[in-house]
Amino acid sequence: MTRVPFAARLAAGVAVTVVEEARKLPSTAITFPMTVVSEVLASSMRLQQQVTALAIKGDQVIAALPLIGTPDQEQPSWAVFDDDLAAASDGDVDVPDHEPSPATGRFALYSTPPPDLPAEESPAPGSERPDIVDLVDYDTLALAQLRARLRTLTLDDLETLREYEGTSRGRAPFLTMLENRITTAKAK
Repeated sequence: MTRVPFAARLAAGVAVTVVEEARKLPSTAITFPMTVVSEVLASSMRLQQQVTALAIKGDQVIAALPLIGTPDQEQPSWAVFDDDLAAASDGDVDVPDHEPSPATGRFALYSTPPPDLPAEESPAPGSERPDIVDLVDYDTLALAQLRARLRTLTLDDLETLREYEGTSRGRAPFLTMLENRITTAKAK
């Protein structure tokens, strides 16, 4: 049997490959724009990394020069880092006291009650606390937890909780949620 010349075999292989790629073209044409965009973004990120690496090397060289050096950047007064707190406990640095305040506004909707309430805000145990407060453990509930339990409460229980919240803590998001639920329950 005679063998087909190499050039003919090569041409046949190219022709079959072209036909196969032409059959794949409809599916690859859809993804082609995404492929091009991702390749461009990847190339630009590699370029940014290379430029940043060069800048870092330049900073190291400039910092090593005795005459130029780099100026110390001043830390803003509001920025407090763990290293600063450790140094403050040693007495080296004066760090302002920043107490985290309880969440207010829209963030109060998802906050939990503060772990230690001042004595004037927390109601005394047993002093005119309605039974429903203890039954649902109201004083420890976050707003989302209260929302989950509202549908199981009666109208009288809801009104009792609203009065209790108004006289004890007076948290606006809690009062609003209770009033809305009371309105909905009365409409049924």
